[in-house]
Amino acid sequence: MDWNGCVVAGIDTHKGAHALCVLDSVGRILSEGIFPADAAGYDAIAQAIGRPDDCMVIGMEGTGSYGAGAKRRLQELGYEVVEVVRPKREKRRLGDVKNDLADAERAARDALAGKASGKPKAGNGWVESLRFRMVAREVAVRTSTSAANSIHALMVTAPNPIRERYAGMKINKMVESLSRRRPTFDECEAAIWESLRSLALLWREAKKRAAEQEASMRILLQRNAPALLDMYCCGTISAAQLVIAVGDNPQRLKSESAFASLCGASPIEASSGKIKRHRLNRGGNRQANRALHTIARQRMLRDRQTKTYIEKRKREGKTRREIERCLVRYIAREAYRALMHPLDTNWYGYCDIADSLKKKRIQLGATQREAAVVMGVVSARISELERGVLIDENMLMQYRDWLENIAAEKRWKN
Repeated sequence: MDWNGCVVAGIDTHKGAHALCVLDSVGRILSEGIFPADAAGYDAIAQAIGRPDDCMVIGMEGTGSYGAGAKRRLQELGYEVVEVVRPKREKRRLGDVKNDLADAERAARDALAGKASGKPKAGNGWVESLRFRMVAREVAVRTSTSAANSIHALMVTAPNPIRERYAGMKINKMVESLSRRRPTFDECEAAIWESLRSLALLWREAKKRAAEQEASMRILLQRNAPALLDMYCCGTISAAQLVIAVGDNPQRLKSESAFASLCGASPIEASSGKIKRHRLNRGGNRQANRALHTIARQRMLRDRQTKTYIEKRKREGKTRREIERCLVRYIAREAYRALMHPLDTNWYGYCDIADSLKKKRIQLGATQREAAVVMGVVSARISELERGVLIDENMLMQYRDWLENIAAEKRWKN
């Protein structure tokens, strides 16, 4: 439909139907409607909104769930779609109308006011394939865990000969023995053995499926994000959780701190009176947060450099939880760089050079502002260069030459 002017749309998504509300540039309602959540309904929504050139933005709830299909179709047609966060129940004003069209209108007004500006995940690349495999693996892992727990529970109430036979046996050997067991003539005993054998076969099949999915996930990561796997103590599952949290378009994250906030790794101030401290962030994507903590704990056990850092922090009076929070924030910074440059396997050597140049600058008493003036950039670029966020070999070499000139001048004066 042609409205002869700029419009803003809001969409409230559901499994079977989507509600649409179209506003003009000053917030007046132009059109409302309910459309089926299928291919024909998506095209009908686009027709109701009008030309993409006349639509400033579309605010949509649930772009990663019920609205995924509508989001992909509207983006293909050239519309700009932003994610609208559904308000919590206590945030709604008492007496406000609550229905699908009212939610669509609220989404449109949030988009018009600039409250909704988050770019949704693309959901159409290799990360989406990785997410599907992750879901299948998690189901297989839960199934194997449930089967093992059921085997142990049945063993508790099994007759003494069965309990004594499998007492203290590991689950792998127990399953191997139970899967070969044949039923006896006694009806009760046959039921016990058949139940245990069935659970053992289920456990073995679930473990096999989980291993197959994990192997496929590793192939995807090696092909598309080898830099992430090169991180020390970052395994297939942790790498997959971080990639899935970011999505197919990691450029939608504005900065390293935005990624840390997404993963719940940004420090939250918890000061009171004379006590100045920070605590862990309990928000963000909890799966990505778990991946960062898994990497941190593995490094705390295996990495000599990390152990040295822990001892230093303990002497400063930090608790183990506070030390882990600091490590998680550092690992988030490292993971962000790897996600921004997923195919750059030489990235770690580059970061070592950048870090050594930073130490040399501090030793020479030079500042980032001085380097920025000489190189013709803002100070933020020098900071990004030293932290490995900005990958620019020419600038790095120019920076190194500048530091060598300063060192030579100091030697000549002395």
